[in-house]
Amino acid sequence: MLPSDLVKYKEKSQKIIALTAWDSISGSLAEQADVDLVLVGDSLAMVCLGYKSTLPLTLENIIYHTNAVSRGFTKKIEDQPLIVTDMPFLTYQCGEDKAVEYAGKIIQSTYAKAVKVEGAEPEIQKVISRLIRMGIPVMGHIGLTPQSYLNLGFKKQGESLESQEKIMKEASILEKLGCFSIVLEHIPKLLAKEIQNKLRIPTIGIGAGKYCDGQVRVTADLLGLNDDQPPFCQPIIQGKKLLEDKLKEWVNSERFN
Repeated sequence: MLPSDLVKYKEKSQKIIALTAWDSISGSLAEQADVDLVLVGDSLAMVCLGYKSTLPLTLENIIYHTNAVSRGFTKKIEDQPLIVTDMPFLTYQCGEDKAVEYAGKIIQSTYAKAVKVEGAEPEIQKVISRLIRMGIPVMGHIGLTPQSYLNLGFKKQGESLESQEKIMKEASILEKLGCFSIVLEHIPKLLAKEIQNKLRIPTIGIGAGKYCDGQVRVTADLLGLNDDQPPFCQPIIQGKKLLEDKLKEWVNSERFN
């Protein structure tokens, strides 16, 4: 699948389903679940590497894990999910030249076919425009942007009229710049619906309600593997407790056998 295929999904009113992955096992699970898109998100900093935020993740980390994810795929290349890789903190906030260099390394060194960039500030707009002109597809990301949590926190965005107008404007700008899709994170569902109706490119929601063109979830959240769940993602199983209980059973059976 190519990034442009997602636009065709929207034209056909076909829902886009996406999961995150961080290693070959999670990549394999996502592929076998028949998702359309696998996001190698900077959430792997917390899910996999034990950090308290996404900020410590490096370019080397994200390249390493993107390659691990793709090694978990077993289908023919044309049948594999689209891989989109997050650009880590300070790989695109550092100017256009460095951003092109770092995004280019991701595309050149992995099977990712696009990068995801958070925000739509004037400086970020220049970076996104440059990346696209250089042949690197970009997925936008507005609303709650985790790399900006030191300023914005992890609270829901778009609660005030002023904030809603800002997010609406940012969505239109990102489409005009050439983004092939936009992630809308933790915003009111009616705001997401308005954006979805306005744009020609697909919106992919995470905590943004049912009206988006697609949904993405952090797989570890969905499987109940984390201690702290986001308010917009109810786990489908209590995975951590299930695994802990089964491992304890095994340990006790071995210890007292």
